[in-house]
Amino acid sequence: MSGPGSLLSKAPFKANETTVISTPLFHSLGFAHAVKGTGRGPFESGTVRVSPSGRVSVYTGALAMGQGIRTALAQIAAEQLGARVEDVEVVAGDTAFVSLGLGGFASRQTVTAGSSVLLAARAVRDKAVKVAAKMLEAAEPDLEVADGEVRVKGSDRAVPLAEVARALRGVPGYALPAGVDAGLEATFHFATDALAYANAFHACEVEVDAETGGVTLLRYVALQDSGRLVNPTIVEGQLHGGIAHGIGNALYERMAFDPDGQPLTATFADYLLPAAVETPRMELLFHESPSPLNPLGAKGVGEGGTIPVAAAVISAIEDALADLGVRIGEAPLAPARLVELIAAARAA
Repeated sequence: MSGPGSLLSKAPFKANETTVISTPLFHSLGFAHAVKGTGRGPFESGTVRVSPSGRVSVYTGALAMGQGIRTALAQIAAEQLGARVEDVEVVAGDTAFVSLGLGGFASRQTVTAGSSVLLAARAVRDKAVKVAAKMLEAAEPDLEVADGEVRVKGSDRAVPLAEVARALRGVPGYALPAGVDAGLEATFHFATDALAYANAFHACEVEVDAETGGVTLLRYVALQDSGRLVNPTIVEGQLHGGIAHGIGNALYERMAFDPDGQPLTATFADYLLPAAVETPRMELLFHESPSPLNPLGAKGVGEGGTIPVAAAVISAIEDALADLGVRIGEAPLAPARLVELIAAARAA
């Protein structure tokens, strides 16, 4: 059988030959801007206390949920008291120590609890300076708080914060230093009705395979304005997580149900999440415009990284396929669904 059309009539296959299959790939950019109201009130609590041992403790109704609020509050208190961050203990969301507090939600905790801790730490510092001025026989403007002590500027005369705390603990039969009340501590409940609005602008570059519906994120750049950054490393981590979550919103995370309302994506074998392979390297930029609505000048960041992602990614995909007439009004966008939209546009 070697007639026309027979497989045997064709040239023999050579193992060293390379077959190149052309795949229609489309590239484009997408952009999105987001505004997020943060720092929701009405208040949050913050107590700062220096014990007679010199240990600094912070208590707050804010809730530690893994986003680094303990570290941020420790930094805020340590900066005001001239202490090391590692010497500040933060107790967050424990009703055994704090009776008032609203917890963590809506990108609020650094704005509200951070402001309360800042104001409390300032009050403790001012109180320590007032008492130390009497102990050192010096004028208050000549004193500074640093390295766990109150000292006369430009000299070695100093009194530890622990000694000031012991003086304010009280001794039976002896008066407290004039003009101050007991204990080297202060409590504030920073209250606010106005939201501190954070801003974000994201841009991404995508590659779209029109045959398979596959989408590859080639580059992702995010510009974030969250006001004063208390801890830039924490902010970067929250943005990384937020953008990864947003990529899931755009391309993977769909809750599907059958006609009877039973969930079809009840496990992570069906409900897809972006992994390291699907998540591009993120380029983060920051613009710090302090909020005038709180003493920290902070704006929230936790949710701001997620909000613009789906819009940026979907707009990039739609722009890449603009010549085919594809319009996209949904997310997440699975490859099979994208192939359907491309086929419908070509058939129109």
